Amino acid sequence: MFIETEATPNPATLKFLPGQDVMGGRGTADFTSAEGAGRSPLAERLFALEGVARVFLGADFVTVTKTEAVDWQALKPMVLGGIMEHYMAGRPVVLEAEGEDAVEDSDPADAEIVAQIKELLDTRVRPAVAGDGGDIVFRGFRDGVVKLHLQGACSGCPSSRATLKHGVENMLRHYVPEVMAVEQVDA
Repeated sequence: MFIETEATPNPATLKFLPGQDVMGGRGTADFTSAEGAGRSPLAERLFALEGVARVFLGADFVTVTKTEAVDWQALKPMVLGGIMEHYMAGRPVVLEAEGEDAVEDSDPADAEIVAQIKELLDTRVRPAVAGDGGDIVFRGFRDGVVKLHLQGACSGCPSSRATLKHGVENMLRHYVPEVMAVEQVDA
């Protein structure tokens, strides 16, 4: 098994591509601690490595965020070994499908606007964000403000605020005049 690695805009995060499905069509899964990783044998295995702070599972990639206490030179081979051992053992990536954690906060009268926003996010933003090892999740639209949650490599990335404000917000405002601003939310 050959696992490719890619840098992400977040220097604390690397993207690992095992060459096969990770989550496939089942969405994504973001684990911010070992305690919350119980439903993913792969995430549990990675959190067992000293220095792993976050694990994000995408369609065909895994992003791992490290703590400041370790460097990638020491951690990267251990993460590669953990991913390889997991797939060679034939264990599932997740034990059950994850439902939406948070309820969307939108006025039902704005359903058409919300549909436009989601379409733009799915076709123009999410592919680019996934390319950087993360995901962006729609959390709501009220009074002209779009609420988005960043996951994976994007969470905590130094450039994420600029990406949201200058990239995503400008694009949404251009195509959907009702959008006045974009805010990042934690969940």
